[in-house]
Amino acid sequence: MNKPWAFLNGRMIPAAELAIPAYDAGFVLGATVSEQLRTFGGKLFKDEEHWSRLSRSLEIVGIEPPMNLDELASAAAELVAANFKLLDPADDLGLSIFITPGPYATLAPPNVPRRPTIGMSTYPLPFQLWSGKYEAGEHLVTSTVRQVAAESWPRELKCRSRMHYYLADQEVRRRAPGARALLLDEEGAVNETATANVVALADSGKAGALWTPRRDAVLPGVSVAVVQELAYRRFEVRGFGEGLWPNRLASDFRELWLTSTPFCLLPVVKLDDAPIGDGRPGPFFKKLLAAWSEEVGVNIAEQARRFAHR
Repeated sequence: MNKPWAFLNGRMIPAAELAIPAYDAGFVLGATVSEQLRTFGGKLFKDEEHWSRLSRSLEIVGIEPPMNLDELASAAAELVAANFKLLDPADDLGLSIFITPGPYATLAPPNVPRRPTIGMSTYPLPFQLWSGKYEAGEHLVTSTVRQVAAESWPRELKCRSRMHYYLADQEVRRRAPGARALLLDEEGAVNETATANVVALADSGKAGALWTPRRDAVLPGVSVAVVQELAYRRFEVRGFGEGLWPNRLASDFRELWLTSTPFCLLPVVKLDDAPIGDGRPGPFFKKLLAAWSEEVGVNIAEQARRFAHR
């Protein structure tokens, strides 16, 4: 078969047949726990960290899937191996995992089994969305849409209830086409962008100190942990700070980055109307991206450029 496979409730199916009923709670309520992974060289990257985060999210929501995480990880590896064969060997895949509580009782037929829904699919990474930004950089615009309050659900929960992301991106696109929305929390501190964490390099010290929003205020980012580990091990960056405020980003930090599983690391060169540093991707960003590429055996920026128009 030269078409991709997907996974649904314990079995492999053709990707074109992957669907959930309209009465599933993941559709009706957006009650969906999720994870996004990517491959390097066809192998899932930091999969143990993603499974651990998924396990915690399931615990928070109270979903007990009919298969354990070891079984799910094995199925994910099988799915990725099958679908990677359809790509150029130098290309890579994204893996999307979703788990819902299953049928929503009010809308579901009475004879439908009440059990969680588990699905996985892969997709060619959409490199065209960010391939040029390793050199050109990102422009962030502060949205008036705030992050969901921590009292609504724990920050460590990774879920698909993301209307605030959508509204923030729509607002910012109207104000500054091509920019990405920066969301603040209820206190006005920097929180995150839709699908990406924020990391800043302080404008002091020999190598500088990395700063992030407060860890208890954002979803724990697997890619943030990679950046911190590389900075510590490869470049001896010893200091790490927490808490970022939008009115101080341009003045107190010489570099600003976004981290996320699909693109790994991108430089931010402008926040609202103020340049970050000299308005170009900084030297430490380039060192970190090169170190990350070396770690995974793939030139991350070059791969994105090569397959941006596949």
